[in-house]
Amino acid sequence: MSCLFCRIVDGEVPATVVHETKTTLAFRDIHPKAPVHVLVIPREHVPNAVDLSGEQLGDLFAAAKEIAEAEGVSETGYRLLFNTGPDSGQEVFHAHLHVLGGRKL
Repeated sequence: MSCLFCRIVDGEVPATVVHETKTTLAFRDIHPKAPVHVLVIPREHVPNAVDLSGEQLGDLFAAAKEIAEAEGVSETGYRLLFNTGPDSGQEVFHAHLHVLGGRKL
């Protein structure tokens, strides 16, 4: 399997996991753009955000809310971001939601 995020889900590649559910996994970005920069992914391989089901989107957003609370940014604010496709800057083609916070963005 060549998908980096699938290999993280399978435990083949290490990651700093901060939250997990039956359907999602969240870990710190290795090149953070903010003091809090967590990637939330579906455990199932989905190439990009527009291919996610409504249930998968709901699971990702519910996880993001819990992460923001745990990371202490829910009161001051945080950004949720999907990059979709190569022109957007998407580098790993497994849908992932960025949770960014910890400073003014």
